Formats: sequence, structure tokens, C-alpha cells
Amino acid sequence: MTPNFNYSRQYFRFEMESNGKKQLSAAFPEGSEIKLTFKISRRKGAFNFRGELYDDAKCAPLPLNISWISNEYGFDVYTATLPTSEIGIYFLRCGYDTDHGYEPFLFPDGMDVMNVTFHSPDFKTPSWLKGGIMYQIFVDRFAKSEKHEIKQKTRTVMIDDWENGIPQFPEKPGDAFANNCFFGGSLYGIIEKLDYLASLGVNTLYLNPIFDAASNHKYDTADYMTVDEMFGGEEALDELISELKKRDMHLILDGVFNHTGADSIYFNKFGNYDSVGAYQSKNSPYYDWFDFKKHPDDYNCWWGVKILPCLKKDSAGFREYICGKGGVAAHYIKKGVDGFRLDVADELSNEFLYELRDTIKEIDPEAVLYGEVWEDASEKVAYGNRRKYFFGHQLDGVMNYPLRDAIINYVTTAESEFLASVSSSLYMHYPKCVSDVQMNLLGTHDTERILNVLSSENTSALTNRQLSRYRLPKASRAKAIRLLKLAVFLNYTLPGVPCVYYGDEAGMEGGRDPFNRMPYPYGKEDTPLIDFYRTLGKIRTENKDLRDGSFEILTAEGGLFVFTRNNTVCACNRGETQILTSGKTFKDIISGKNAVQDKSGQFVYTLETDGIAIFKK
Repeated sequence: MTPNFNYSRQYFRFEMESNGKKQLSAAFPEGSEIKLTFKISRRKGAFNFRGELYDDAKCAPLPLNISWISNEYGFDVYTATLPTSEIGIYFLRCGYDTDHGYEPFLFPDGMDVMNVTFHSPDFKTPSWLKGGIMYQIFVDRFAKSEKHEIKQKTRTVMIDDWENGIPQFPEKPGDAFANNCFFGGSLYGIIEKLDYLASLGVNTLYLNPIFDAASNHKYDTADYMTVDEMFGGEEALDELISELKKRDMHLILDGVFNHTGADSIYFNKFGNYDSVGAYQSKNSPYYDWFDFKKHPDDYNCWWGVKILPCLKKDSAGFREYICGKGGVAAHYIKKGVDGFRLDVADELSNEFLYELRDTIKEIDPEAVLYGEVWEDASEKVAYGNRRKYFFGHQLDGVMNYPLRDAIINYVTTAESEFLASVSSSLYMHYPKCVSDVQMNLLGTHDTERILNVLSSENTSALTNRQLSRYRLPKASRAKAIRLLKLAVFLNYTLPGVPCVYYGDEAGMEGGRDPFNRMPYPYGKEDTPLIDFYRTLGKIRTENKDLRDGSFEILTAEGGLFVFTRNNTVCACNRGETQILTSGKTFKDIISGKNAVQDKSGQFVYTLETDGIAIFKK
């Protein structure tokens, strides 16, 4: 159960200073001098206030000397200075006695423990990401091009009908199926849509895998050093990079370095390649890349999926192939790619991530590394090990699934306290440079389409055959679009970089995989929705506060959620009509409406149910 956000604000106040400057994030450069201020309402009847900073790496508490200094407006005020700490993660817990027993101190996110991170002093994230907008593309389903003559493989099925859904699917979720039907989308098709994407304010493309592979999703890599001919090959990638540079746009590729395809030059289970694969012989140059329990048929694979044999990240040969100076990552960064999103990042070792980051940053210090992590990445534990993503030597950011879940919960339930707790926790836990570039998403190739999620239509009992023809009822779709606008507003204004899954802006629907990967609906787009995305994109591009401004919540109660980004105030209302007031005149950037001065001299603005507004202080 999440503590009530506003309850904690009522009774507790907490402030941090680093080298004399107020901080809202509890992640600091190593060597920083951190002063903490705790304020407890005298109504709590607190005495004997105490706490500790727990060193996660050493599994030991560090002493925390807390001193009472004053009583201020009904609050007891205590201060402490954090012990000088090495790079790593620490956990701060404090509490006090009352006549009724011990009670914990609640931090600004409503929780009774706060993560404190000390990171490398030179940790920074790419400047070009801040203030930008990403667009995720499943290449085969986004856009075809007459320029591209598809070089069909013998093991693929071409689908000419772009408009009528996915004809290939398993009988039920979890069943294996070929995933070898293609609609003909290509990198050339993307090039022809760059002006459209730029009109949305998009400055970064994130592409699902483009390397040679048998499937349409291409997470079963066959050859990392070959761009799939189905998508246009190396020539198409070079042209895409060139056209992006002309528009000051950037490109992130999907790096699937945890596993390959069984049908690949490295494993070659089916003998489709000229190479001697690890499956074929223990003398293969790739044999020690894979974990065989008994050669050749008993091998470690991703989640038991036999077509995805897992790679051994401690294999020197594999690490050199991916992370070496002449390896896969270096090849694409030198070509002009701006970074990678790492599939299942929690299955990549610390050492692998260190090497990968060093390689790409040496070539281009502004290259980016994102990780697929579904939880709060600052405290992530995977396979018994605390991860070190944000100490300054691994990732720049992650896919922000916790924020996605909190936004969806807020717009569907009007519970603003939970959104406040999650968003403030994430901002406190991550270094600010990470918060500025977090990949904020509402939908991906791994989730149902956001309209389907927001419709509240329960389709879990439908068979895949029924889902292949399913479309939202008209009333449910209208409701979902109304809620989507609120979710997009939050995604575009909260700290981080919004990432739009292709077609969401056009009102695409789709259930679970593979129905969330249908072709873009050309000629059937929801143009008012696209215009809404354009409006927010323009506001985001022009407002520097939304680029890297600090984040502080003003109100989270009764469905109203109001927060500041430096001198910009953002408001979203899922509750009853609210009256926002100020002693100074102010104007909503979105609607263009001015606040009205009432008889008392206050300026008031009416925010209706499901209303959104952005004000400049």
C-alpha cells in the first residue's frame, strides 16, 4: 500500500542541500557535502529523532548524527550531514518515538526509506536528447517505399494487404509461431516520412532491430554486421543517417546483445549460413559464446525459447566482437548512429556494460545508452546482484515503465496521490542528468496499444483469432482518446523525453502481441489527435523549462495534479472543476486563455474536469 502523498506533506518536510545549493534529487556527485533538514509537525508528538544511512555495497549502516536546531511554525527542525560516501547506493531511514511507540519519518514521495546515490563526478548525459521527442518505429509496419524493391528471403511470407490487420498469430498467447510475415516497411519508407515526424517535434528515432534476422521483429539476430535487406540494407541505413543529419535529427538502434537467433551465422542450427555455427561444432569460433549443458541440443536460451540461444557475456570473444574497438557497437557509432537501446539490459553483466559504454563514448561522447528496465532502475536487483546503472559508467537512462504505469493509473482512476508518489520517487532516486533524458513512454512493441489500455475494455478472455478482428466500441474509443490526451500531456511535461510508439498519435488500436504491431493506418489517421501531438510538441520544443527544468509537485489531491518545471507550472485535472489562483496575472499556453481577476484582486483560472493547462510564472 502506497502512503498517502498529501498526508506525508502535511506532517513532514524534508530538504537537501549539496554544497550549499538546494537539491530535489538525492543523487549526488561523489565527494559532495550533503546537508539534510527534517521537519516534523509538533502534532506528531515526536521525540528521540534518529536515523541511519545504510551502505548497500558493504551491507553496513553508517552513523548519522542528527541535531535538533529549532521550532519553526509548529514544526520541530532537525539537521544532519551525510557521511562522506564512495560511489554507490545507500538507503536513508529515519524515525522517532511518540507516546504510542516508534514511527518512521516519511520522505517527500510518501515512503519511509529514501535511496541516496553517489555517482561519478563527471557523469553527464547527451545534451541533444534534453527537450526532444522520440518516435519508436517497428520498421516493417511503418512505411513502404517504391524506391525499395524488397529482396524477399526464402523463409518469409509477404502480405500485400496493409490495411486489414495481422493475419499470422499463435492459437493462444505463449504458443510458438513463425513471425515471418512481412508487410514491406523499410528504412527508405522512414526517410520519406521524416518531414511528417519533424512536424510532430520529433528529433530522435528509436528503431526496433534492423539487423539481419529471420523474423519480422528481428530480436533473433542472424548477423549484427548486416542491415537486413528486407529493410533496404546498408545503403538504406546510410541514406537514413544522412537525411536525419540534414534535419538535426538523431538515430537510436535496438541492441539485442543478450541472445542471438538459432538461425544465425553464430549458432546456425538449421544450416542456412555458410559459417560453422556453435550448434554445428565445438570447434566453431562461436562455440564459447553460448552456454551448452549438453552439445548440441541442450543449451541455455532466453526464457526457454529455443530459437533464442543466450550469449555468455563473460566470453572474451563475444565481448570483443560487440564492445571492441572494431566491434559491432563501434561500427555503427562511427557510421553516424547516435546510440543504442539495450534489450533486456538486466541480463547484461556490469563488465559488459562498462566496456560498451567506454567504447561508444570514446568515439562519440554524446552517444547514448538506454536500457530496457521495467522497474525503478536505481535500486534494481537482477539475479542476486544490485545493478550499477547510474553510477556514471553504464547507462544514460532507461525505459520509464514505472512512470507509464503511474500515468495510466492516474488518468483511469483520478488518484493523483499515486502519480505524485511515483514521479517524485523517480526524480529523487535518479541523478538529475538521468531524469532529464529518461525514455518516457505510454506504449511499446511489448505492451497493448495505449488506446486499448485506456478504454478499460477487458479483452483478456478473447482468443487471438477474435483479437485479430477486434476494434474498440465507438464510445470506448472516444473515452480512451479523451484520457490519452491527458496521458500525453503528462508524458510531454514531466521530466524526461517522451517516446511515441508509431501510430499512437494517429489513434492506432491493438491488443497484445502481435496485434500491437499492425501497419500504420495511412488514410485513416485521427487528424485531430495528430494535431494535439503537434501542439504539445511545439510547446515542448519552445519551452526551455521542459528541457531540463527542476521538478516539484505543488498539488496532488482530489484528482488535481499540479507541478512546476522551473518557471513553468503544469496542471492536469481528473477531478471536479478546480479554481486555480495567483496574485499575478497568468495565461494558459495551450488554450491561450487568461486568468480573470476577481473582486478580491486575485487572478483565477477555471480548470474543468479532464482539463490541462501550462502557465509561465
